[in-house]
Amino acid sequence: MSGDHSHNEDQIDCGSRVNDSHKHKDKYKEKEHKHKDHKKDKEREKSKYGNSDHKDSSDKKHRDKEKMKHKDGSTDKYKDKHKEKRKEEKMKSLDVKIKKEKENGFASPQHVKSEPEDDFYHSPKQSLKRVRNEDNDSEFQPKKIKTENDKKAKKRKQDEDIKPKKTKNKKGEVTDGKKKAKKEPEEKWKWWEEERYTDGVKWKFLEHKGPVFAPPYDPLPSNVKFYYDGKTMKLSPEAEEVATFFAKMLDHEYTTKDIFRKNFFKDWRKEMTSEEKTKITDLKKCNFSEMSEYFKAQSEARKAMTKEEKLKIKEENERLLQEYGFCIMDNHRERIANFRIEPPGLFRGRGDHPKMGMLKRRIRPEDIIVNCSKDSKHPEPPPGRKWKEVRHDNKVTWLVSWTENIQGSIKYIMLNPSSRIKGEKDWQKYETARRLKKCVDRIRNQYREDWKSKEMRIRQRAVALYFIDKLALRAGNEKEEGETADTVGCCSLRVEHIKLYPENDGQEYVVEFDFLGKDSIRYYNKVPVEKRVFKNLQLFMENKEPDDDLFDRLNTSILNKHLQELMDGLTAKVFRTYNASITLQQQLKALTSAEENIPAKILSYNRANRAVAILCNHQRAPPKTFEKSMQNLQTKIDAKRDQLSDAKRELKSAKADAKVRKDEKSKKTVETKKKAVQRIEEQLMKLEVQATDREENKQIALGTSKLNYLDPRISVAWCKKWGIPVEKIYNKTQREKFAWAIDMADDDFEF
Repeated sequence: MSGDHSHNEDQIDCGSRVNDSHKHKDKYKEKEHKHKDHKKDKEREKSKYGNSDHKDSSDKKHRDKEKMKHKDGSTDKYKDKHKEKRKEEKMKSLDVKIKKEKENGFASPQHVKSEPEDDFYHSPKQSLKRVRNEDNDSEFQPKKIKTENDKKAKKRKQDEDIKPKKTKNKKGEVTDGKKKAKKEPEEKWKWWEEERYTDGVKWKFLEHKGPVFAPPYDPLPSNVKFYYDGKTMKLSPEAEEVATFFAKMLDHEYTTKDIFRKNFFKDWRKEMTSEEKTKITDLKKCNFSEMSEYFKAQSEARKAMTKEEKLKIKEENERLLQEYGFCIMDNHRERIANFRIEPPGLFRGRGDHPKMGMLKRRIRPEDIIVNCSKDSKHPEPPPGRKWKEVRHDNKVTWLVSWTENIQGSIKYIMLNPSSRIKGEKDWQKYETARRLKKCVDRIRNQYREDWKSKEMRIRQRAVALYFIDKLALRAGNEKEEGETADTVGCCSLRVEHIKLYPENDGQEYVVEFDFLGKDSIRYYNKVPVEKRVFKNLQLFMENKEPDDDLFDRLNTSILNKHLQELMDGLTAKVFRTYNASITLQQQLKALTSAEENIPAKILSYNRANRAVAILCNHQRAPPKTFEKSMQNLQTKIDAKRDQLSDAKRELKSAKADAKVRKDEKSKKTVETKKKAVQRIEEQLMKLEVQATDREENKQIALGTSKLNYLDPRISVAWCKKWGIPVEKIYNKTQREKFAWAIDMADDDFEF
């Protein structure tokens, strides 16, 4: 009660007298057990100024200041009048409080205990300290104290309600409804509003803890046996570990492929002892079934873990994330993408990769190159080990690198896609594609002219550029060093990869493409081309064998050098990015209708995105659970249709009833039934849109183009224009990656 009264007085009195009311309150806290029979106002005033032991020097100064402020006679009357009123109210509240305390069985006032909690609860100590220090000279200080009193009064009034809320916080923090605010990370670094580094510098300060290595091999229990030629055989730890990699994949189709089995057996033998090599000579005689069953049981046990066990693992992962998953770059805490080193295992590759089944060796500290600032605290290697090298190269963006043994390619630990370095790279990529938009007509006119060139190399370059522009083909020769998979791009096409049809399906000058592209994904397309392109292709194929190069006077470096001359920063990939983004923008304009609801608009967005994915040949195999999930969805649709029929029947009945009765109650029933029908219709439409979307996307991967080829500002602008929540297009991780686009794109953005 006293808290409520002091709150009311604060609103009446001027700010400078708020502290005065605090002094009254503090004094009564110390004396309220002694003053059960309260004395008159005069005696209380006397004790107020006589009890100097309980005042500090700042209170004394403030009191003197208050006296100086109220020397004017006009304010004295006002002051005295409200003082008397305040005293009377406080006396009443005190009597009530003491009675309550006696009934509840505690002697000390509740707010004495809650005062320190309030200070922690509502504002940091630092800010409170600042208010006290500026007490004498800050004209805004009384207003601030009034606000704090306001909060305290609310807290006392709802004391019993708030206390349990405090204890329910997962982190054990006192939040008072600020849980959401505390969960939010610190203010986002708007790096896009700052100047960029020049001269190739990526950062000026970089500090991190290095990678997390894969755990050491844990040997199999003694009851899990390996059999060779029907007999039990104990393997050495090194050979056993590699055998477990095969056992874990025993049910996978990879282990049935000859090339996989051959490569595995060859590398496994390298890990065997000489005795094991002598004995184990045929993979067909090896029995890994007990090992396989053991790992299946382990997998089931993980799924059946208790909440407490799962929580323990989650907490350990969170601890590792906090320790190793972040770095300090230029005074900002940035998230690291992949701070864990990949464990050893068997290489799978994409498609029918010739190296599938080979052993990916364990990465050790001696394989690792660490990159950080000279003036930072360098990452420590595991005890007794050392890094291969520690570098201080601020013109690269990686933190850790090593060379893997299968293809000899360099692997990196990089920053998260939401980091400044990755965001800047994305932004620059899309800005380069936007620059191409301004000169693409000139470039297209030029390569059309080059189709008629007297030089064969220029003709080949012009036709290849036409395919890269029109079909969004990759340039080719993008294979990593040591890779031998038969994948090609535009520049590395062979004669066997195309067929020419002067007429096909009612279209003239049709070219049929059929080859394995990146990641061994088949590219198959029949496309009509311009007559001069068709004639040039016939010329390029003359007197050549099927395995000869189609563009025998062209390679990627020649093409990219030419593109650089056409526009600074132009590469074959920029054409892909430009064509993907411009296609999305055009499709969104054509497909989106103002009359559609949000689910229908999102379907239009996905259809526009699908057009891009088809252009870029972003295919995927239908998910294994596709048929089952579609059946489940169809069941839901059927149930919803039945529900709608019932709702319409009920509405019809309610309308008939309302015609007869003509009272207010029956009219309200009709309105309720109408709303129920509308709601079910919307739910049904949402499910049907979902089914259409899922069916159309079963063999198309929308994610690749959305994250790598489409300027996110197009999507953000579309969302803002049509009132679609960005969350419907980008998930939380994607929103962090494209924070720069979400912040800067308005609804009128044009690519």
